Amino acid sequence: MASNLRITVNGAEHEVTAAPDTPLLYVLRNELELDGPKFGCGLSQCGACTVLLGNNAIRSCITPVSSVAQSNQPVTTLEGLGTVAKPGALQQAFIDEQAGQCAYCMSGMIMTSAALLKQNPHPSDDEIKTALAGNLCRCGSHLRIIRAVKRAASALA
Repeated sequence: MASNLRITVNGAEHEVTAAPDTPLLYVLRNELELDGPKFGCGLSQCGACTVLLGNNAIRSCITPVSSVAQSNQPVTTLEGLGTVAKPGALQQAFIDEQAGQCAYCMSGMIMTSAALLKQNPHPSDDEIKTALAGNLCRCGSHLRIIRAVKRAASALA
């Protein structure tokens, strides 16, 4: 049964109508028309759907929208980090390092990296690898992704 729920996404408050157990991903993509978070596996295994809830990276494909509404924490998607005309520092670093090939995983990689840099502004290579271990990339862009995160860390310092 659908309910009206209030969530804050990318700095704007939204009233959404959804069943409480509806995955946040579906609300973001279908109701708010944000296409940064991707549907990858639907099982929290690939990371393509990663968004920030507060400062923490979460998998939106398994997070019920009702739990987000109850948390009163803001959601940030890729669109909340910057725009095409003015990318955020992390987005620009991924562009500069040409970190994406097919780029399907990039939103999740960037959002997980954003959470990492909020918690650790100067991560080592091993810390970056550990943080991104749950995000799958079939293209093999891992080394460029690590360079992009390090570049962003330097730019944000």
